[in-house]
Amino acid sequence: MSEAEKLHRHLIGQQGSRRSLNTPALVLDLEMLDRNIAEMASFAKAHKVNLRPHSKTHKSADIARRQIAAGALGVCCAKLGEAEALGEAGIESLHITSPVVTPQAIDRLMALNGKVKDLMVVVDHPANVAALAAAVAKAGKPLTVVVDIDPGMHRTGVASSDAVVELVKKVTGLKSLKYAGVQFYCGRHQHIVSFAERKAEIEERTGYLKGILAKLDAAGLKPGIITGSGTGTHFIDAKLGVFTELQVGSYVFMDHDYNVCDLRGLDRPTFEQALQIDARVVSANTPGMVTVDAGLKAMATEKGPPMILKGAAPGSTTRFMGDEHLAVIAPEGKAAPALAEQVILTPPHCDPTVNLYESYHVVKGDTLVEIWPVTARGRSR
Repeated sequence: MSEAEKLHRHLIGQQGSRRSLNTPALVLDLEMLDRNIAEMASFAKAHKVNLRPHSKTHKSADIARRQIAAGALGVCCAKLGEAEALGEAGIESLHITSPVVTPQAIDRLMALNGKVKDLMVVVDHPANVAALAAAVAKAGKPLTVVVDIDPGMHRTGVASSDAVVELVKKVTGLKSLKYAGVQFYCGRHQHIVSFAERKAEIEERTGYLKGILAKLDAAGLKPGIITGSGTGTHFIDAKLGVFTELQVGSYVFMDHDYNVCDLRGLDRPTFEQALQIDARVVSANTPGMVTVDAGLKAMATEKGPPMILKGAAPGSTTRFMGDEHLAVIAPEGKAAPALAEQVILTPPHCDPTVNLYESYHVVKGDTLVEIWPVTARGRSR
């Protein structure tokens, strides 16, 4: 039994029980989550594109099942360990979006391929392709691979169009590997705040991708799957019509960094901030300022301090005060929250924040209704 269950299992179903959570607590608004899932599913259906949401955001078998029930093909995983954890929890369709290259990791990949129904993994180097093919020849079950194309980030992916064609040729020449398609993920572009600027840059990158696809087609290597995109560019990518599936992730939760982006050119948020952090005032001795119990250890911090959703006067700001503490500063002339009062925060960056917690406290309104494990927490190997 998790710590969250020990502390809070008895609160499930009790009206207003959210106010009794020990804090800091990672809280998930179930109705907002389901509306976010439904909105993206409806959008994809309307634009005749498949969804393969990225589980690196939520690391949760419970959420993956809801996404698949809403029409997703399966989920993406950033790391082999995430895929193993979700596979162990019964998720049968998994795509690993980072290369798996070491002998010890390839052994685990072969084991996972033998257990789940539908597994794909990216490749971006001839040596990796050869190593995977040799391992699959011993293991028996063919492995589905997707060739990763570098969109200019120089993080992973094949760096030129000619090299893409050559690597696909290598894959198709090996009986133990099944060529499924290509991956093209413009991660740098996802958080561009301006819709017009994001659109212009994605259109330019899509032109580059189209050139590669034309070369593959001319060589008789047309990909069945063209996978990529993300929450920040899903609208633009769907309208451009090149991707066959979208690897959207953060839309299920939203964080402050995404919430300030104009995702669809409407100058208003498209998805709701379902992921929240509940904190409590633990010290209130300075006029106009209080300290809550959610500091650097309670959330990812590279995007700055969190915004306040509820529990403090409008215009209140926050400032990190150390590992365990955060200052909540009221605007001039306004009262700060009182001792022991609840303050609800928006995570600055959802993915690494989730990885800090073992459980989601799932609520409807102010009532705790379920506790879900963060299935793949810490599974980064």
